[in-house]
Formats: sequence, C-alpha cells, structure tokens
Amino acid sequence: MKRMLEIEITRMDVRAGRAFKLIDFVAEEKPLQIFVNKKHYATIFCSPTNLKELTLGHLLSEGILKSIEEIEVLRISADASACRVKLKPEVNIEKRQVPARLSARVIRSTCGSSSTYQYSRRIPKIRSRLAIRASTILESVSRLNSSEMFRKTGGVHVAILYDKHGEEIALAEDVGRHNAVDKVIGAGALEKIDFGDCFLALSGRLTGDIVFKAAMLQLPIVASLAAPIDSGIEIANKAGLTLVGFVRGNRMNVYAFPERIRL
Repeated sequence: MKRMLEIEITRMDVRAGRAFKLIDFVAEEKPLQIFVNKKHYATIFCSPTNLKELTLGHLLSEGILKSIEEIEVLRISADASACRVKLKPEVNIEKRQVPARLSARVIRSTCGSSSTYQYSRRIPKIRSRLAIRASTILESVSRLNSSEMFRKTGGVHVAILYDKHGEEIALAEDVGRHNAVDKVIGAGALEKIDFGDCFLALSGRLTGDIVFKAAMLQLPIVASLAAPIDSGIEIANKAGLTLVGFVRGNRMNVYAFPERIRL
C-alpha cells in the first residue's frame, strides 16, 4: 500500500528569478469505512497504512471497545477500503454509543474525531504514578522528526508510543493527528501493554479529542512539539493527565500535573 505519491512540480526560486521541474512527495489520503456488527459505524479519512491498528485504536479510544478480547473477527477488505468488526455476543455496543455520536460518522483528517468530550462523557481519572525524566521527554519528542513520510512530505502527523524507559513501542504516521494516535494505541493494544506505564509523543496540537483518547486508555503523559488549546488543558486537568507542549531544544511547557516530569 502506497504511503506517498510522487508528482512532478514546478519549483520557483523567487530570489533567483528562475523555475525548474522536480519530483516531490505528497501524502495520500483515503476513506476507511468501519462496520461494527454489520452496521456502518464511521468513515475515517486517513493515510492508508496500519488500518487494523487504526480501527482498534479508534474503537478503544472512543469507548466502543473495552479490550481487544471483545472482538470475535476483524477483517480488512482486499482493497483496503473497509474494516469489518464482529464483536462477541455478550458485548452490548448500543449501551456504549453516545446518542449524539451517531449523527457524526464522517471523520475528516483535518478536524479529528467528533470531539467526544463535548457530549458530557465521563472523563476517566488517571491512576498511574509513572514519572519520567525531562531529558527522556526531550529525546522522545525529538525522534518524531526522524519519520520518513514526515520528512519527505511535510503533510502528515507522527505519533510514537513509548514505555517508561523511553523505548519505542509503536510509531505511526497519518494525515490526521488523531488517526496517528489511534494507530499507536491499536498497536499497543495488540501487544497487550499496560498503557499506564507508557507515554505518548506526537507532532500535532494538543486538542480535547487527543487528550480524551489518552485518558480513555489511562496514558498518564502526553507530550507534543506543538501547542495545546484550552479544551486539551481542561480535559488534562480533569483527568489528572500530565500535558506537555512546545517540546523543542532543551525546553518544554508543562500545562497540567508537572509532578510526573523529573528534572
């Protein structure tokens, strides 16, 4: 499955007053239709990679699944346009779906999921006592720049899930920052890791939907190259989650629960 498209462009050097042809890379975006128990659940616009992990991570972070053990069958179609999930008979999906969520089934890469926090869902409290050295956070976030598709296209977000020692568990790239997060969550779930002993690094803004996803999985620390917005800080404070933004060079801004970051 392609991750990048090669296209011919015209590069214009305004200062030198010249133009020339060259080959450039562009990130690809495709719709993925998710069906749960034969019913259409959502269409997610995403980079067409790690689709199994994306589906698992999305269903877990939205509270539709409590664990991957609730799945009987998960199958990606041959053309990678759909993922069909069959849950075990004892799982009552209707009780887990928020009524307002049912009318928002198209998830664009530009805006993230339907901001589940807006529907007055209970925000889980983080129970983890994990503490990480500040230098580990700096090094972990700096590794985001090593992503091949990020370097070549500049059109994707990167997320990396780390264990408590700063060792990489999963890396994902996607045109949507929320999709990249769902992909590493799905990868971690397949490895049956304890998310309470992990932390998340990403390249995108720390919005409410991103922080909510982390809280749903009991991820105690989320750090980003980019800025938070007020909804992200609000949910971090309610969840007891450590939120770190503008991790660049030798500095970072901690917006909630700094006690988990050790100098």
